[in-house]
Amino acid sequence: MHTLRYPIGQFTAVQEPTEEQRKQFIESITVMTDKLRHSVEGLGLEQLNTPYRPGGWTLQQVVHHLADAEMNAYIRFKRGLTEEHPVAGTFREDLWAELNDYKDTPLETSILILEALHSRFVTLLVKLKTTDFKRSVTSPTHGDMTLDVAVQRYSWHSRHHIAQITSLRERMGW
Repeated sequence: MHTLRYPIGQFTAVQEPTEEQRKQFIESITVMTDKLRHSVEGLGLEQLNTPYRPGGWTLQQVVHHLADAEMNAYIRFKRGLTEEHPVAGTFREDLWAELNDYKDTPLETSILILEALHSRFVTLLVKLKTTDFKRSVTSPTHGDMTLDVAVQRYSWHSRHHIAQITSLRERMGW
């Protein structure tokens, strides 16, 4: 079911993805920054300060959240590659979204962070072996997961938030 909060549906993992599926998840990370930039293109300050749903974050908060959340996810992933089943940290995204950098930083700053981050992440991902994706981490939010699932969650998270932006644009006729 598609909702305002989950316009692409909630996350569902493929437990044993094929190499082709894994390549598709990685490709979605490769193109995400361009899709994000396009999703906010031409929006003014009033539009960027509009919540994507009643009680939800503004479009500006969504973009800055993506940079923060994906930096954290990248670190969790690298810990999963270099440590034996680490307990990954989390952050208070609701409180981070209220900090002044979410209001006072231009969107392009977070988009540039994501561009650089995705370049590094994809460089890492394309050389990993299937056995590397079987390593695991424990997330306080999502529980135990393999790195295969972590890549899927990373891919879904970006698409999920971009869809929140584009669905608001469609509803508002922007």
